[in-house]
Amino acid sequence: MHTLLITATQLQDLQAQGTPCAVLDCSFDLMKPELADGLFAAEHIAGAWHAHLDRNLSTHNADEAVNGGRHPLPKREIVAQWLGSLGIHNGMQIVVYDQNKGFYCGRLWWMLKWLGHEAVAVLDGGLQAWKDIGGALASGPGPSPLPVPVPANFELKAPLRQLVLTEAVANGLGRPEQTIVDARAGARFRGETEPLDPVAGHIPGALNRPFTENFNEDGRFKSPELLKAEWDHLLAGRSGSSVVHHCGSGVTAVPNVLAMELAGFGPTALYAGSWSEWSNTPGLPCAKG
Repeated sequence: MHTLLITATQLQDLQAQGTPCAVLDCSFDLMKPELADGLFAAEHIAGAWHAHLDRNLSTHNADEAVNGGRHPLPKREIVAQWLGSLGIHNGMQIVVYDQNKGFYCGRLWWMLKWLGHEAVAVLDGGLQAWKDIGGALASGPGPSPLPVPVPANFELKAPLRQLVLTEAVANGLGRPEQTIVDARAGARFRGETEPLDPVAGHIPGALNRPFTENFNEDGRFKSPELLKAEWDHLLAGRSGSSVVHHCGSGVTAVPNVLAMELAGFGPTALYAGSWSEWSNTPGLPCAKG
């Protein structure tokens, strides 16, 4: 079972062995969401399903949303129904990837953990790593060349990762049992620029660890040893178990969640509403600098 990362070669071996496996492509562009369908249609791993951030991994229906912000999580039951409609069930190894150096696929990795599914891993290096080993590719809007699957039952189990909501984050401000880590770029954290949300700045007391710092140039995660050293330096003696991750809308914070686990810290919490919910909630403090 692969639960954090999987290499392209390992995925190829699983497929050759006939291991029940589902591959989902989460390629996206936060600044140009309309490009996502075209990215998938142009090129993807043969047999992969498309997981669209706006349509499948978020909801904009208030009755279906668990939290606020720009990319609210759908209720667990809704996500399970979508997975089952693709023919994905609990007996499968699930692999998620994107064409964006792993920036977006972590969202689905985390969501599956939240649904109680342990056997899910991020393809280290994404589509490029698959292409580097000559892995089979396909184009078009569907999961070619696999046939349309028979709908399956994806059973919900106890969450394996912790979701934290705005009220809990607000109540924990200034307390040693909560360490907020903001995954946005430094300029956005400091409030020098804000391209997406109406208010610039950060949650008071937050630490800044841009999610891109977890990756090598080729889109693969840094070594566990290097990640451990970098996260130890950031936390400066704070307990890893106290960390609550966030970003702009709860998507690109997940590489920080995954990096901490690769570094040996164990599971940490995610504030999925993130800055987009915090900055739009009346009465909550915002800091700059």
